[in-house]
Amino acid sequence: MTAGLFVYGTLRFPAVLEVLLGRVPDLSPATATGWRVRALPGVVYPGLIADPEGVAEGLLMTGLTPAEQSLLDDYESDLYELVPLSLDDGRASWAYAWKNATEPYDWDLAHFTDHDLATYTEGCRLWRRAHDTT
Repeated sequence: MTAGLFVYGTLRFPAVLEVLLGRVPDLSPATATGWRVRALPGVVYPGLIADPEGVAEGLLMTGLTPAEQSLLDDYESDLYELVPLSLDDGRASWAYAWKNATEPYDWDLAHFTDHDLATYTEGCRLWRRAHDTT
């Protein structure tokens, strides 16, 4: 993957990236018209879906190594599909798009930050330990 990765949910948080990757890659603000960040049933993380009237806000992550990209592919699992998308400023990127049903409302970034981020980050730490190949 030579283009950056558009991150719109939990991967936009430096604490999560630090736990998963051991570092925080370069991040810059980005938006993608034609996409929406939706809440998902029964979980605190979101999914990106195509929506002609939507605008997804997030960050463009650049500088991932092949090993880091592979780790993120495993982390996102087969519930997501890596798709190319064009950002509103013309940059090309990839994003993990959700493949299943969503809630009929957008994900609440502020609520996640205030209520779920710490617990979610600890879950990522446990996932990383279980998937550590070194």
